[in-house]
Amino acid sequence: MSEAPATTADTIQSPTRKVGLIKAAGIIGILGGVALIIVGIVVWVMVSSQLRAENITVPDDAMAFQGQTVAGPFTAFVQADIIQQHALHSSEGKTYAELDQDDPVRATMMNASFLRASLFTSVVSFGVAAFAMGMGVLSIIFGWAIHRLASVPVVVKRSSITTS
Repeated sequence: MSEAPATTADTIQSPTRKVGLIKAAGIIGILGGVALIIVGIVVWVMVSSQLRAENITVPDDAMAFQGQTVAGPFTAFVQADIIQQHALHSSEGKTYAELDQDDPVRATMMNASFLRASLFTSVVSFGVAAFAMGMGVLSIIFGWAIHRLASVPVVVKRSSITTS
């Protein structure tokens, strides 16, 4: 009696692990990323509109953006730089701390320092907003990847069956 040739059959088995929590983590990552992008855009627009409302124009002797309204991180940085140059010119190169307390230029230097600090704060705000948007994009990518990896494919096992 000869044995019948072996035939193969595919059997389908369910995944052995529960992946619902991992999928949920992926979805939370995607939603968190969307939230970060929205918040970053809102902050960017808010800071930009507040700067624009001040009607500050970059002077002609600035290193760049001459004549433009201060409304973004680069124009704010250039404006802060030119404020320092003008202030140091009026104080003959002395900083606020180097001037005598009764020097009338000291008030000008103090105002220049406050203006520069405010402009640099807006530059930092733009940076934080851009960072939040970038992290939002990464969070969406990672969340999608985690969710996709958690979508476990059906496991197919091939087995040999001998028929007699």
